[in-house]
Amino acid sequence: MKSVFIAYNQAFTERVEYMLDRLEIRGYTQWTDTYGRGSIDGNPHLGTHTWPEINNALLTIVEDEKVEILLEKIKKLNAVNTEIGIRAFVWNIEQTV
Repeated sequence: MKSVFIAYNQAFTERVEYMLDRLEIRGYTQWTDTYGRGSIDGNPHLGTHTWPEINNALLTIVEDEKVEILLEKIKKLNAVNTEIGIRAFVWNIEQTV
């Protein structure tokens, strides 16, 4: 199993939730109103007057065979509007209880 952390502009919230539903990924934890800045060329999303956009983030644990499909969907979503921004990071899950 893998954990997938997805950070995205809040404008993508409904699309991200729809993507998870379509891939039958049921469980996740979501954080709203998160702040940050992309490491390559992303604008800050700080919820301020100067940088008003805000991110959301979620963490889901998925079967190994769903990871590549999920990442491909995220790449396609990002390609729709690269200025909005979405990124995903994958870690191995060693144990669960």
